[in-house]
Amino acid sequence: MNKPFKFKQFTIEQDRCAMKIGTDGVLLGAWVSIKNNPFSILDIGTGTGIIALQLAQRSKAEMVDAIEIDGNAYEQCVDNFENSPWGARLFCYHASLEEFVEEIDEKYELIISNPPFYSEDYKTSNESRDVARFNDALAFDELIESASQLLSDEGIFAVIIPRKEEENFIKMASEVNLFPKRICRVRGTISSDEKRSMLEFSFEKISMEIENLIIETSRHHYTEDYKNLVQDFYLKM
Repeated sequence: MNKPFKFKQFTIEQDRCAMKIGTDGVLLGAWVSIKNNPFSILDIGTGTGIIALQLAQRSKAEMVDAIEIDGNAYEQCVDNFENSPWGARLFCYHASLEEFVEEIDEKYELIISNPPFYSEDYKTSNESRDVARFNDALAFDELIESASQLLSDEGIFAVIIPRKEEENFIKMASEVNLFPKRICRVRGTISSDEKRSMLEFSFEKISMEIENLIIETSRHHYTEDYKNLVQDFYLKM
């Protein structure tokens, strides 16, 4: 479980992180649009640094910043950044989102987050895993409010959340004038329920694109859509 995770262009060490590499982060980092050629990118709650590293690989952004509140994960993220080909463009802040918003005057052209989102009243005995897992560590309303303050006028804010939270999340975002631009609903197989929603928001109210993604046709047999999305990252795609 704690072995380094090797991607095509970088390696993630994850032994000090409560939250390991999972499909969600990689999916979001591969799916989010960079058509607006962002100069500055912010990854909120970066963990291992996976999404920031994906976007450093995919884009020409000169500033790829990340925030991580957990001390161990922060140190690991810094190491992962420094050991990547894009170390000069990547920077991780050890801070809470609230502290970051107060300190930083910067506006970002792309803000991205794979937020911790287990809202059920269930805690394990592993506190750092709980902080990573539970959205009391980063409530959706705080994430949305902070993103609206840090986002440039033409910027994009992107998240991956449980499908069942989609409607509520869109409603909360509209209260700070962030409107859905693209939605991708993800299911594991053709017969399973939609489990995740990937969402892109902007301050512009436009008609949104809705996409659907199925990950597998059967166990470890991946759909062409999924392979096309993640093939620049996974070694075996």
